[in-house]
Amino acid sequence: MKNVKNTLVVVGAIAIAGLGIQAVSSITQTKGTNAVAAKADPDKEKAVKDYNVYALSLPENLNFAGEHVPVENPDIYERMDRELLVNTYWQSNGLLLIKRAHKYFPIIEPILKKNGIPEDFKYLAVAESGLTQIVSPAGATGFWQIMEATGEEHGLEVNSNVDERYNIEKSTQVACEYLKEAKERFGTWTLAAASYNAGKYGIEKQQERQGVTDYYDLLLGSETERYVFRILAIKEVLNHPAKYGFNFEEKHLYKPIQTRNISVDTAVTDFARFAKDFGINYKILKIHNPWLREAHLNNKSRKLYEIKIPEKGTYTYQPND
Repeated sequence: MKNVKNTLVVVGAIAIAGLGIQAVSSITQTKGTNAVAAKADPDKEKAVKDYNVYALSLPENLNFAGEHVPVENPDIYERMDRELLVNTYWQSNGLLLIKRAHKYFPIIEPILKKNGIPEDFKYLAVAESGLTQIVSPAGATGFWQIMEATGEEHGLEVNSNVDERYNIEKSTQVACEYLKEAKERFGTWTLAAASYNAGKYGIEKQQERQGVTDYYDLLLGSETERYVFRILAIKEVLNHPAKYGFNFEEKHLYKPIQTRNISVDTAVTDFARFAKDFGINYKILKIHNPWLREAHLNNKSRKLYEIKIPEKGTYTYQPND
């Protein structure tokens, strides 16, 4: 084995709120057999030599919702640096977030503005769910990861037939109401964001226990300690994608789909048939109305619902080549 030289193993694994990144690079060279392989594949050695990973400089004047981030503090610097590295070098996820943001931010932004919530909070939704309709192990649901009790407290209908936590507009409104309450309670948008992860009581309890009030002075659980920095890193990457090596064209981005609302104040016995009446299929209907949880609508109370139907031609993809 004297002729064998091993250069192996770069393995990193990082998990955040159920999401992870794993980068693995392995190179094994031998003086004999790999020399032959290099001749057979001359690009292999070049590809290895050209693969580089760079440290990143933190952006100047870093802020969240206009509030200063004290990266001059070594602890804060390292926490921010970590999240920026993770979100920069998780390339596949980064590209997906950029594509989805182009589709969904136009829905979220006007609701934030109407409620007086800083635009930076759209990145909180990205951190929470990756702009997908996920359900956490604890039961938090939708883009904004709203718990059942919180949704019902803010007027959402949540049951096996209809779950409005999956309604992007309505769940964004609930998130706005929560954040306004948290800002009034804690005094800063940064703490309001942290409380979205740890809960208002969780933040308050630690403030009392530690005798400090600022988010950047608090010792919190690992998830909440990373939370605001993750939002900041996502904000930075999505605002300056080319700076962090993300290359794409306008045609690669997911596009908002124009829809119209159909008002329904009765029961619907068969959504597959309902969809066909509007020239679409059941799958397309459910994609645009994920809050409809079953193949029918009970509606015994004759509540007025607005069901989205995509405009003709918008549910077929036509790339701009």
